[in-house]
Amino acid sequence: MLKTIRKHGITLALFAAGSTGLTAAINLMTKTTIAEQAAIQQKALFDQVLPADRYNNQLQNSCYWVNAPELGKGEHRVYIAERDGIPVAAVLEATAPDGYSGAIQLLVGADFSGTILGTRVTEHHETPGLGDKIELRLSDWITHFSGKKISGESDDHWAVKKDGGDFDQFTGATITPRAVVNAVKRAGLYAQTLPAQLPQLAVCGE
Repeated sequence: MLKTIRKHGITLALFAAGSTGLTAAINLMTKTTIAEQAAIQQKALFDQVLPADRYNNQLQNSCYWVNAPELGKGEHRVYIAERDGIPVAAVLEATAPDGYSGAIQLLVGADFSGTILGTRVTEHHETPGLGDKIELRLSDWITHFSGKKISGESDDHWAVKKDGGDFDQFTGATITPRAVVNAVKRAGLYAQTLPAQLPQLAVCGE
């Protein structure tokens, strides 16, 4: 009886060890592939907010942490685009905290003169059929930021039309587009301050 129990115990232990080893091997093999796919997806998103012909450095490797109220609470990543070693633009993670159904996460491309190069929503919880038109797959509204210049904090053009600005609101939903417009404006204004800050910024991963 004891021999049988011992035999089964050893078999079980060997099976568990083999399963653990197999799982570890599969994880090791797929980890690189998953990371590569994530990097490809991130690069594709970057290309939507910052034209690839504007810079020639490895944008994903030029990442910095910033803690700026203009971008929302907490730390945000900022990616600095360079051309021949000279900083020319940035891709910024930003948060619109005042969406209708909570915070809206954004990716904003901007140069250092106050021009927005592109914007995309990366996460939101807005109402389907109303506020979710900030998504590119549902509407081209988010593309209308591209090429728009911000002429200072008091630039009245940077508001929805209901507030006297240039950007459309959605029928039955003004809060969502207003939140996005304001967040993009703040991110663009903050981008103008980045060149002077670069020497003090913390590099991602450090």
